[in-house]
Amino acid sequence: MSKKKPENFGSEIFLSRELSWLDFNSRVLDEAGFKANPLLERLKFIAIYSSNLDEFFMVRVAGLRQLVKINSNTPDPAGLTPEEQLVTVREKVEGEVKRQYRYLMQQILPALEKNKVRLRKPGQLSANCRKELTNFFNAQVFPVLTPIAVDPSHPFPMLNNGSIEIVVSMIPHGMQETVYAFVEVPEVLPRFIKANDGLEGDTYVLLEDIIMDNLQALFVNCKIDDYFPFRITRDMDFAIEEEGVEDLLHSIEKTLLERRSREPIRLEMPAGTSGRLAEWLQHEFQLDSEFRYSISGPLHLKQFFELADKVTAPKLKEASWTPLPCPGIDPQESIFKSIDENGPICISLPYHSFDPVVRMIEEAADDPDVMAIKQTLYRVSGDSPVVKALQRAAENGKQVTVIVELKARFDEGNNILWARRLEESGAHVVYGISGLKIHCKALLVVRKEDGLIKRYVHLSTGNYNDRTAKLYTDIGMMSDNPRLCADISALFNIMTGYSSPMNEWHKIEVAPFGLRRKFLALIDRETRLSTPENPGRIIAKMNSLVDPEIIRHLYAAAHAGVQIDLIVRGICCLRPDVETENIRVMSIVDRFLEHSRIFFFGNGGEPEYFLASADWMPRNLDRRIELLFPVENQDMKDILQATLDIQLEDREKGRILRNNGTYSRRFMLKHSRYRSQWRTYELLQKMSTEEFVDSGEKLKIFTDKGVLAEKIGRLFRG
Repeated sequence: MSKKKPENFGSEIFLSRELSWLDFNSRVLDEAGFKANPLLERLKFIAIYSSNLDEFFMVRVAGLRQLVKINSNTPDPAGLTPEEQLVTVREKVEGEVKRQYRYLMQQILPALEKNKVRLRKPGQLSANCRKELTNFFNAQVFPVLTPIAVDPSHPFPMLNNGSIEIVVSMIPHGMQETVYAFVEVPEVLPRFIKANDGLEGDTYVLLEDIIMDNLQALFVNCKIDDYFPFRITRDMDFAIEEEGVEDLLHSIEKTLLERRSREPIRLEMPAGTSGRLAEWLQHEFQLDSEFRYSISGPLHLKQFFELADKVTAPKLKEASWTPLPCPGIDPQESIFKSIDENGPICISLPYHSFDPVVRMIEEAADDPDVMAIKQTLYRVSGDSPVVKALQRAAENGKQVTVIVELKARFDEGNNILWARRLEESGAHVVYGISGLKIHCKALLVVRKEDGLIKRYVHLSTGNYNDRTAKLYTDIGMMSDNPRLCADISALFNIMTGYSSPMNEWHKIEVAPFGLRRKFLALIDRETRLSTPENPGRIIAKMNSLVDPEIIRHLYAAAHAGVQIDLIVRGICCLRPDVETENIRVMSIVDRFLEHSRIFFFGNGGEPEYFLASADWMPRNLDRRIELLFPVENQDMKDILQATLDIQLEDREKGRILRNNGTYSRRFMLKHSRYRSQWRTYELLQKMSTEEFVDSGEKLKIFTDKGVLAEKIGRLFRG
């Protein structure tokens, strides 16, 4: 096969980023229509699809509209202008939203009703039941509501982003002219209200329907003419101007307050809504028709998570997969002793329990021999055990340094709250770096042992978030490797002080200083070493593949004969099958969000494995602090290879990307043996049994080279 240089490839090898993202969300929606999934799991995918779409409008559609407003005709790498992208986005979103509501209204809700879970309007209930709901409204809802009038003395209000609003037109007593008002459906109250209709099972009524059934109580002595619910989505694609900002924390807080005043980007109204009130509302928002959507069902489907959680019917949910103990960690011993004796230790979330990571910080907080703890935090849960342990460590006199990324989109407010709590406990809190997001995931513990200083690290592909650790697949590593620990110590000095990046790291590579160069060098090495007899090999698993330079180098490698498998959950801007069949792209969407980043390079028969916090996107490689670290332990290599092999064989949840940008898919009536997440759990479960432990007394991975690989191979063959 003739070789081509990366710069010789044009737009023919690219797919549109925005359209690729919509295709990813379409795969999420597929799971809502996948009848092998239990009913409430399908409902959750309906909610996930809506949550994703909200963010897409707030950020990506908003950005495209801003480009159109300034008359930018610059095409993306795939050759589409912003205006062309907006037109195609509208077409795809309109079709997909219709599919979403078809699944919900024609499949999922009717099937729930057969299982005695009903969603009703107040008018569909008995008089007594409806009266009970009115009593509930008067006692629990009415005190929370605040009607907001619109007239010459009350200007059009600043409505909250994403909330369900009820718009009302009416004629007050003694007046002849129509006036308007808004009632926000409060998110501090449950949206799904249980109704006692006397039927077996559970009947729920939406909060907005209860409010609309009792509107007269809010507008006494007014003749209500018309009303309906709607929802507005605002442009949240703001940038923090950091140049010259002395107090980044203050700047972020100010930006959060300004979010309410951002321009509207999408208006959702019930299908069939028309008349004077609808015309007035559309005129006030001044949104072109391409940003208005008619909805054939309830608004704000993200909140259907609440219904899925309220229904207590185990047969409608997927059985829980109990988190596994982590081989190599003895629950009866200090975690530092386990790392010292058995490390490096692989933690594969959510199959393994997140507890060892929390335990590492908690032990460090109370251990008199621990001198310092340093950690990066990007997203944590609202009641994080990680933050609590760091607080306790600081209160116990440890040197605690926490690097908080305030610019984690949509988590800024939460991050500010717990960052302040850490400061109050005595921790040193560093609020990021001007111009860069800190996205790497690293924990460093400095401990005194036998009169000497010893360091321990935990590095991961995902956040230190105990909630998402149960929902996202991520891989982490605990180690006391001196050279790796020295690198991470130097990295923290860069992030907290004025230390310059190292000319050459011992083990790791870091963006934005050299990670792009490292990835390109690894890809180009495969190109250089590839021969017809021994073709190069690349397997890369990530969330998104967008970077044009990386894509061009991958295509150059493929034209040189390198066999490339890309497992890309979300956006993939690489168009496969352009003059070569050596690149295969697949996406896995299943119960857990695929979030780990694993990179394999054949290296002429001496394969190398890496884990990273970074995707192959310009923002990760050029505008963030990201971390790539090698996996050199043979047992961990075997686990990573098994994980990749299992995923590449997934014929149930794995979709293959076609040249035209669409993905192949299968709708099965039941789960199959090819489902990679279950196979991965099964593999790790068997590795936690006595067959895989040392004498059955300690959960310890075999250290003899090749033993683990042989056992994994037997499991596959079995």
